[in-house]
Amino acid sequence: MQTFYMTDAGKVRTHNEDNVIIVNNKNNEFMLAVADGMGGHKAGEVASNIAIEHLTESFESKDSLGKKEDCIEWLRNIVKEINDKIFSYTEEHPESKGMGTTLVVAIKTDDYILYGNIGDSSGYVMKNEKLHKITKDHTLVNLLVSTGELTPEQAKFHPRKNLLTRALGANDPIEIDIFDVDNTVRALFLCSDGLTNMVNDEQIEKVLNSNLGIEEQVEKLIKKSNMRGGTDNISIAYLIKETGDL
Repeated sequence: MQTFYMTDAGKVRTHNEDNVIIVNNKNNEFMLAVADGMGGHKAGEVASNIAIEHLTESFESKDSLGKKEDCIEWLRNIVKEINDKIFSYTEEHPESKGMGTTLVVAIKTDDYILYGNIGDSSGYVMKNEKLHKITKDHTLVNLLVSTGELTPEQAKFHPRKNLLTRALGANDPIEIDIFDVDNTVRALFLCSDGLTNMVNDEQIEKVLNSNLGIEEQVEKLIKKSNMRGGTDNISIAYLIKETGDL
């Protein structure tokens, strides 16, 4: 198994409100997660950090996530705990009111792969050299596309395309969308919208199919985003199965 993650502030933002992690345990279970924070006075950074830290602590405290059903229950519970922590923080620090974060997470065990998301950070898989998006963005434009009020092409250029309909710290109660993924996929790829707003899926796929090493591929995608303007923080978590792992 090869893994690599990286985050970059981009070319416009003065600080980085993204957080990203990849961790694994002694049972060869992997967790990848990207959180994209929002809110002024560096509050978004706090929210995304709460999400990633709480996820990581909980994952590392368990010997195993157990069966698929157990893992789904764990994911649902953990996002509720994160949400409560963010709301508690804003109560204690009124200046951070309105802060929140997206979250996309992938769990890989020997028996199953699960994806979960809240917001518009994205989860993809690579299979047969093709990039497939697994998660569905919780945005106003995505909702309008699903109801036929906007075309996908109109959504790309909509002035409010990044307006979220769901985020940790913004909705209470909160629900995470969970996706059961084919365990034979070649790679897991998560990113914040700082990448997908600058680089399209075809361009990501091309880089991931290149002969570059995993670190070079991630660095190249971040470089491409910055060359196109780097208007937001950019984060990537990437796992590739070795041939013997398939």
